[in-house]
Amino acid sequence: MLIIPAIDLKDGQCVRLKQGLMDEATVFSDSPGEQAARWLEQGARRLHVVDLNGAFAGKPRNEKAIREIVDAVGDGIPVQLGGGIRDLDTIEHCLDNGIGYVIIGTAAVKNPGFLHDACGAFPGQIIVGLDARDGKVAVDGWSKLTRHDVIDLARKCEDYGVEAIIYTDIGRDGMLSGVNVEATVKLAQSLRIPVIASGGLSGIEDIRKLCAVENEGVIGAIAGRAIYDGSLDFAGAQAEADRLSGA
Repeated sequence: MLIIPAIDLKDGQCVRLKQGLMDEATVFSDSPGEQAARWLEQGARRLHVVDLNGAFAGKPRNEKAIREIVDAVGDGIPVQLGGGIRDLDTIEHCLDNGIGYVIIGTAAVKNPGFLHDACGAFPGQIIVGLDARDGKVAVDGWSKLTRHDVIDLARKCEDYGVEAIIYTDIGRDGMLSGVNVEATVKLAQSLRIPVIASGGLSGIEDIRKLCAVENEGVIGAIAGRAIYDGSLDFAGAQAEADRLSGA
């Protein structure tokens, strides 16, 4: 079970949002590269980076900060990047500059042909981020709720050849209210590809609950606000996950 530190970028700073609201941002660091190095030192095996400005603008906006993060971790661990990635040229640019996995969110819903082409052009490096509330997918930085059922859409993504699905319960993200384990497992059981849990991770008990369902296809959890405000000790959480997973 991977515990994956999140680095959310807004105006070049590391921030956390509450329920995706840009005006509800808390700044945790002015140096994305230093923050990435800290997580690497504490045993992170992957980083989850989101360009928040890019998610709203429709194209990456924090390239300098992203370069700092990639340079900080070097070849040590992969970085998965999302936020405003909506064409093949942008994907190629990201991968050429050291990103390990590219996360496609809104474009996977609005432009399935693009997702299909991306999976064909960059096999093994495309992850789809599905953000949902009450089983329905949200797009455009969570500002619009669609009629798409998250399980149906995830199955279509799987057929295209995506590497994994990141499932975020947007009602819980940034609220420290606990991961929606039931919905995450339900999605994982419906797929052959792995699922990464996101949204609401609040403490070590969430890690234990997720480890208990790892065999259902839940391979990791993204940790955000909890590891920044001290509610969850990252190194301890990964150690506990390793113990429970028999790693």
